[in-house]
Amino acid sequence: MTDQPPVNQPTTRRRQLLGRLPLPERTYITDALRTETVGGVLLLLAAVIALIWANVWPHAYESVLDHTIGPSAPLHLDLTLGDWAKDGLLTIFFFVAGIELKREFVAGELRSPSAALLPVIAAVCGVALPAILFALTNSGSGGHPGGWAIPTATDIAFALGVLAVVGSHLPSALRAFLLTLAVVDDLIAILIIAIFYSSGIKFWALGLAFAGLALFWFLHRRGVHGWYLFVPLALVIWALMHESGVHATVAGVAMGLMLRCHREGDERQSPGEHIEHLVRPLSAGLAVPVFALFAAGVTISGSALREVFTQAAPLGIIIGLLVGKTVGIFGGTWLTARFTRAELNPKLKWADMFAVSVLAGIGFTVSLLISELAFPGDLALADRAKTAVLVGSLLCALVATVLLKLRNRHYRELCEEEDRDLDGDGIPDVYQQDDPAWRSRVAELAPHPGDDRTDGDPGSSR
Repeated sequence: MTDQPPVNQPTTRRRQLLGRLPLPERTYITDALRTETVGGVLLLLAAVIALIWANVWPHAYESVLDHTIGPSAPLHLDLTLGDWAKDGLLTIFFFVAGIELKREFVAGELRSPSAALLPVIAAVCGVALPAILFALTNSGSGGHPGGWAIPTATDIAFALGVLAVVGSHLPSALRAFLLTLAVVDDLIAILIIAIFYSSGIKFWALGLAFAGLALFWFLHRRGVHGWYLFVPLALVIWALMHESGVHATVAGVAMGLMLRCHREGDERQSPGEHIEHLVRPLSAGLAVPVFALFAAGVTISGSALREVFTQAAPLGIIIGLLVGKTVGIFGGTWLTARFTRAELNPKLKWADMFAVSVLAGIGFTVSLLISELAFPGDLALADRAKTAVLVGSLLCALVATVLLKLRNRHYRELCEEEDRDLDGDGIPDVYQQDDPAWRSRVAELAPHPGDDRTDGDPGSSR
């Protein structure tokens, strides 16, 4: 006779990592990632065009990059096109990142401490280890430790663009983890830029920028609408932040965080969700690709590639992206599961998490930005750092492609299971399997003996 546990003994259920998403969260992430995927493909094309342009017609590329436009008074906005892309267009990208971050905190994966634990620890480890490896690589006399932050960023658009090109059917749980990881990663990158790459602070301009942010928040909370009011105000806030010496993209993040991202009453969308829906295509389809066009144009030659693998700063970037991000994210995730006694989704394997960790090593947009900020007085070193970012991201993309292809058939089956909708009501069946009404509808649609149908498609009875 087997021993049975006492009747009053509580049964504990281990928390599951990368489990099924709630339907509203899955719908939101699907829509967001669809736009980012298109943007990622455009980003890849822009990077390729920049490389061709900079290597075939270098003087034309440099003359366009250095062309100055804008007023010099009352604020110093006479910037080169490269600076407009870096300080101006990327503000739109960080504005969307701010909205994403706010939404994650109030309605997404980060609203629950237990759910937030995994992506937060993974992101922190994925930032810390690349920085440590870069610092160790550049600890000698010929090193440049000031570039420690370059390999710390994950580029979600580039990663999704790689997925779109290689045709990987990544399950929604892994995509959601990648997106949430990138959101936390962006927050850390924003803090790094604001704290370590701001200099010569003009407090009068910073104070006026804060006053503009306070007015932005007040008008939004009072329910005032109208792009004709908020867009000019946002431009003034951005210009003052740029003048203050704090990197101008911080203004975009601050405004994104101020939007209300929770629904009230009978709202179908919160104001933040609505604005994000409008602005995300502009960010993914225009702002980030144009920045890549002006930032990714570096000279590629045998000597340049040799320097990438022999000089401390670029080598530290490659090691940080390929090794640091992978080991940091995967190790942080494994340790979280180990010490919280959580179990991985049984339909996934730790090899899947390792592949996603390699994919998260693709650092492009923010890494290129920090490359310019870290070495403002040494353009040659900044170009080598950018080349290292491109090479490291390419290596991560290639390794991730191989790993994901090995499991692509399994991913396709999981995606088909997630999307199956036998009764055609627009809700995937995995969310209705415990509903007796759904079972009845599917039973009515199932073929019966003697039917003329031979294809076995339940939907053919309609």
